[in-house]
Amino acid sequence: MTEELDPTAQDSDGGSEEVVLTPAELIERLEQAWMNEKFAPELLESKSEIVECVMEQLDHMEENLRRAKKGDLKVSIHRMEMERIRYVLSSYLRCRLMKIEKFFPHILEKEKTAHEGELSSLSPEELVFAKQYMANTETYLKNVALKHMPPNLQMVDLLRSVPKPDLDSYVFLRVKVRQENILVEPETDEQRDYVIDLEEGSQHLIRYKTIAPLVASGAVQLI
Repeated sequence: MTEELDPTAQDSDGGSEEVVLTPAELIERLEQAWMNEKFAPELLESKSEIVECVMEQLDHMEENLRRAKKGDLKVSIHRMEMERIRYVLSSYLRCRLMKIEKFFPHILEKEKTAHEGELSSLSPEELVFAKQYMANTETYLKNVALKHMPPNLQMVDLLRSVPKPDLDSYVFLRVKVRQENILVEPETDEQRDYVIDLEEGSQHLIRYKTIAPLVASGAVQLI
């Protein structure tokens, strides 16, 4: 039950280099993506390759369990590990869907204005869901409220009506790769910009938008 898989994943700088991962490394990447998504105020880059590979790994583990000797204690242990992985995977996907439902106009606008070659924050399935959710929301608003209002009030700008992600919120993080000269914006008008160094292994409470690029690159881990 410990055979290696050969899933592919994008490297941390967004390239398309193929990376061979062991099952343990694959699950570690899923957990990192889950924690980052859970604590980031915005929808992060889609990790659909990791999701697909984890689902293949679960199928592989399930097949091995069917061939295992009944009554073997290892079967129960592996079964518990499978349930843990399923929980993390489900929680990760649920978290992303909740953000899509909460910020759908802004997410779709970002997708629309993204430059060619820029990484998408939505998987193909999530993009379909977001578009359908927006269409259903607009239909619901028209049928329930807007059609009963004066003609000049029968339009609604969802980009203005739906709040944006709060990128000024503060997050806890652990530094995985040392970073130098990180510019920190002042919290009040009386303060000035200043720079800090983030030492590997150190933990910080800092404004999200200051370290958002480091989350995307994998240099820091939200906790």
